[in-house]
Amino acid sequence: MRGNALFVDAVRAALEAGADPVRAAGQQRYMKSAMPYYGLTSPELKRALTPVLRDVPMESRDEWLATIDLTWRSATHREQWYAALALARHRPYRGWLGDEAMCLWESLIREGAWWDVVDDIATHLVRDTLLAAPQVEGHRVRGWAESDSMWVRRAAILSQVGAGDRLDEDLLADVIAPNVCDRQFFIRKAIGWALRDHARVAPGWVLRFVSRHPGLSQLSRREALKHLGPDA
Repeated sequence: MRGNALFVDAVRAALEAGADPVRAAGQQRYMKSAMPYYGLTSPELKRALTPVLRDVPMESRDEWLATIDLTWRSATHREQWYAALALARHRPYRGWLGDEAMCLWESLIREGAWWDVVDDIATHLVRDTLLAAPQVEGHRVRGWAESDSMWVRRAAILSQVGAGDRLDEDLLADVIAPNVCDRQFFIRKAIGWALRDHARVAPGWVLRFVSRHPGLSQLSRREALKHLGPDA
């Protein structure tokens, strides 16, 4: 199915209406983005997209996925990527998360290849899809942890951030294990973030994990233990 072009056009019109070229230039510099910005702040972006998400509903899972893809691939400005992710995260469509969605999330991670979009996809879309089908998608995420793409590996590590007591500790250990010695900043930071988040629920487990993995970088270790006190 082809994506809903009305949605794409409505997004573009809403973003153009709120454009601020001066702010856009600063945003592009800050994000080191080859793609330009329209220059909307986060609250402005949310206000611009809310009526579009409400007024242009998706009639099926296929249309929803195709429209996410179309919005992303037709983007000329980075906020259009954010709009694609807003459509993907829109509450009425949560029941459509599944295998086909995970294939799309991986594609967007590979193409986005920067922390703003990758982290949003990982900690919301991938996480919610994983929680909906933990056995099937857990197997997929374990594969991601050994991907040729650093960003896919980062997404695997971050895929349970925010899961709380629903987090699968075996899966968390399994996605970190192939990356413990990775020197990439974004991987080391992701390991620390994932462990720090789980420490809110299971501090003892995180302390044991850190003590059993002396190969963890100082960055990962520091982030993991950040809220566990000076003697951790």
